[in-house]
Amino acid sequence: MLTPDLGPKRIVCLTEETTEWLYLLGQESRILGISGYTVRPRRARQEKPRVSAFLTAKIDQILALEPDCVFGFSDLQADIASALIRQGVQVTVFNQRSIAEIFGMMFQVAAMVGQGEHGLTLIREMQQQLAQISASAASLPRRPRVYFEEWDEPHISAIRWVSELLGVAGGDDCFPELSVQSLGKNRIIAEGAEIVRRNPDIIIGSWCGKKFRPEKVAARPGWAAVNAVKNSQLFEIKSPDILQPGPAALTDGVAALHRIVLQWAQQHG
Repeated sequence: MLTPDLGPKRIVCLTEETTEWLYLLGQESRILGISGYTVRPRRARQEKPRVSAFLTAKIDQILALEPDCVFGFSDLQADIASALIRQGVQVTVFNQRSIAEIFGMMFQVAAMVGQGEHGLTLIREMQQQLAQISASAASLPRRPRVYFEEWDEPHISAIRWVSELLGVAGGDDCFPELSVQSLGKNRIIAEGAEIVRRNPDIIIGSWCGKKFRPEKVAARPGWAAVNAVKNSQLFEIKSPDILQPGPAALTDGVAALHRIVLQWAQQHG
């Protein structure tokens, strides 16, 4: 007896991570529409219509696609979800904020499209890669203090999954107490002097789609005394690689963090 395919077949993804994951699962034919911010995988932009930003969406266009499921992310897309639900659309909104929750989201999506076993295989491969990076980091003679800046004005520090990935990569988040705050407004560092006081060895910028300007960071009043500035340890990781709570952060994002930490360790370990 054949097992019926009961999962959604006409999916709209309001953020990039579910799009990338469905492509990795080989289920891209189910995707009808994507976020305009999607860059992973690159071909998705050529193959799928862009029907949403992050805080807004083209509701009429989404309805015209006749989706049987829409994937969204967090309370920030609650208004979009509400509008679609009122039109009778099934909406699943995830709210993954940690490494474990990202893996949980990925397994749920895989199971929904009948790819539970395939999804578990890919998840285990990613978990093994994280374990290998963590083992490499464990051999470092000293762990650098890292300030990860998600936005520049005002200063916003790392969200939880980024802080956790920093730890896997061999660094210590300068503001771990803020990382548990899910909202960016609650991770604002009002006084730049506090960042200077915590004296990060490395500064990493990922300004939510805006180009990171290390020269502007280095020129901030009082920052010349910061170890990262003195030793030219200011780096950018593109936001699609690290601020997307999905496959990208768990692969390319953490790998970039680890390369930066290893480079620092070779110079300052």
